[in-house]
Amino acid sequence: MKSQSRSAAFALLAMLWLAATPAWAVNKETIQLQTQVQQLQEQMTAMQRSFDERMGVMKNLVEQDTDAVNKVAAALTSLQATLQKQQGDSGAHVDQLSGQIQALNDSLDELKARLAKVSKQLEDMQASQQSQAAQTAQQQAQTQAQAQAPPPDVLYNNALRDYNGAKNDLAIQEFSDYIKFYPNTDLAGNCYFYLGEIQFRQGNYPQAAQSYDQVLQNFPTGTKVASAQLKKGFALIELGKQDDGVQELRHLIQRYPHSPEALQARERLRKLGVSSSTRPGE
Repeated sequence: MKSQSRSAAFALLAMLWLAATPAWAVNKETIQLQTQVQQLQEQMTAMQRSFDERMGVMKNLVEQDTDAVNKVAAALTSLQATLQKQQGDSGAHVDQLSGQIQALNDSLDELKARLAKVSKQLEDMQASQQSQAAQTAQQQAQTQAQAQAPPPDVLYNNALRDYNGAKNDLAIQEFSDYIKFYPNTDLAGNCYFYLGEIQFRQGNYPQAAQSYDQVLQNFPTGTKVASAQLKKGFALIELGKQDDGVQELRHLIQRYPHSPEALQARERLRKLGVSSSTRPGE
């Protein structure tokens, strides 16, 4: 009797442990994402502090050059006034003053050039800082969005359930959310395929062809490649692009000759009255 009671207790503890494990895993993933958000915020703070320091140095340089330009301009005005007062003096004295004025004009041009260069550097620094801040903010927003998004398996299974239940609007939203939050996973290719299937059923053949093409271009090793190429060929035929559709179906037969999709492609080509083999040069 005691042995049976102990066995029942162990079984109950095991069930409780198994039930708690997924929640612990989800909490761990959420903590990791929150840590990433905190790190991005610290990086933005450090970047802003460094930019403020560099901006202070550059502003001081600009102020110094501006003061120098103002002083030279004042000296130039004074010399010009002196020259006008001493027009009756000897020609040599006038030439000397003219030389000084020319030298000051040259110095003024040089200072203006330096000021323009410093101002350009300051503008470049501001543009660079704004670009870096925008990129960091985008990364932070994406990380926060992932932290708030459902786990990938849960989101995908919900979308597939609603797809099989003919809840097309809800399935489209869920498949699109999966692609948004988890664009680089293998299941993202499946999401593009199922979006194409819904669009094909609704008669939206141009958009369906694009969704199938996303699978072919971005997920060439996925499990839906053969099906996507078959349905892309069908969509092109429905759009009146029979030559392009036939070419897709022939390529499918070449790549996957023994697949169920190849069998469907041969049957469609037979109904169109064209050969399933590729002609030379195609």
